[in-house]
Amino acid sequence: MATPLFLSTKSTQLTFFFPSKPNFLPPINPIKNPSLHYRDQKILISRIPLSSSFTNGSNTPPETECPVPLDQQPINEYQTLSTSFPFSWASGDFVEYCSRLAVTGVSFALFIGLPVAWFGAVGPDSEPLKRILGAVSSGIFVVTLAVVRMYLGWAYVGNRLLSATVEYEETGWYDGQIWVKTAEVLARDRLLGSFSVKPVLSRLKYTLVTLAASLFVCAFLLINIEGSQRNLNIVSNGGGGRAIPGVYNDDSARSFEPDAFCGEPDLL
Repeated sequence: MATPLFLSTKSTQLTFFFPSKPNFLPPINPIKNPSLHYRDQKILISRIPLSSSFTNGSNTPPETECPVPLDQQPINEYQTLSTSFPFSWASGDFVEYCSRLAVTGVSFALFIGLPVAWFGAVGPDSEPLKRILGAVSSGIFVVTLAVVRMYLGWAYVGNRLLSATVEYEETGWYDGQIWVKTAEVLARDRLLGSFSVKPVLSRLKYTLVTLAASLFVCAFLLINIEGSQRNLNIVSNGGGGRAIPGVYNDDSARSFEPDAFCGEPDLL
């Protein structure tokens, strides 16, 4: 019996020094059916209206929503260009980029340039080096056209990303509009243009310089071969006085038909 008295006395002292505050809140009733309560909460959440930018599938937040159509927004144009053919070559691995350009040039030179240069000229057997250089030049020229096309596409997207305004068309070419980018959109686009588009443009510029130098070398070799052949023909005609089929020469005509030149002085 001593223990209950000690506990009651101790509880009375604690109540005296730390009086409890009265609770005026109503008691919490337990949920009778938890499944029904969860269903009601789910229906309530589904009734909350969503923003139009998210319901349309756009990742643009409502505060940066722009009137430019999705296919004309610079960031979407960049994504489309980086996955399309052949513009995706320039943004990929450097070795893969070079190998694709080399395969394109060699394929065109072998299957189109060489047959045209070999069978489309008179006497190709006497000038094989000239025909081969012509085929190589055609392959380099086709690769140059492809790189120029890639450069124009990436330059267009890069200018739209770095620009503070966006020109777009609502329905056609006759209703062009201009939208000024917000600070958030401008910072995002310029970051993307500086670190993703500019390196691609630099790679394409170096490629164009290399291809232009290759075309110049091929043209220089072709001109030298043509000039050397002409010099050989002049030397052979002047030194030996040998008749060449299809070419008129007074000396050869005089040797074959002397009667036709009776009374005419010899040409010096």
